[in-house]
Amino acid sequence: MGEMVLEEACRRAKDWQGRLATDTPLAVCVNLSARQFREPGLAGTVSHILKETGLDPACLHLEITETAAMSDALATVSALEELKTLGVRLVIDDFGTGYSSLSYLQRFPVDYVKIDRSFVADLEGDPGATALVAGMIDLAHALGIKVIAEGVEGAGQLERLEAMECDLAQGYYFSDVLPGEAMDEWLSAVRDDG
Repeated sequence: MGEMVLEEACRRAKDWQGRLATDTPLAVCVNLSARQFREPGLAGTVSHILKETGLDPACLHLEITETAAMSDALATVSALEELKTLGVRLVIDDFGTGYSSLSYLQRFPVDYVKIDRSFVADLEGDPGATALVAGMIDLAHALGIKVIAEGVEGAGQLERLEAMECDLAQGYYFSDVLPGEAMDEWLSAVRDDG
């Protein structure tokens, strides 16, 4: 099932890129389950799907939760290194909610950490949450890792994240979750608006 989802996501991303020609090609993020991440031959499967769909590896972002990454940190380093050789982008999801060892975070060859929505939700009213998010952003940047904040629901949260130099944000502030057909319409509208 996971392989079919990954293949469909890559096919759709390639199609959407063709519809929305921009200087920065559209990328797609795919969550890997802990089980899928531990499957032998995952890198080979990903490589095959990228070749079959024609998607540039840099446009595929594979996400694994912090908890899954830390369940066997040594094996995670090896699996991430193998995936990294393909040219895909790697993301640690739900950052800050697991039992991450900072020494392993330094060793994981990841491109992004995604700060969990539970921290972002309290940005406007809780100085502690603000300090934690700012610290996570600074730590990630010091390690050469970009940061995505998830669960952004208001302009105030976005303004605070921008002030903290967070790299990217996602959430209902930008759009509700869209099924594939609605995404097709949204991309057409974006293309038509220039």
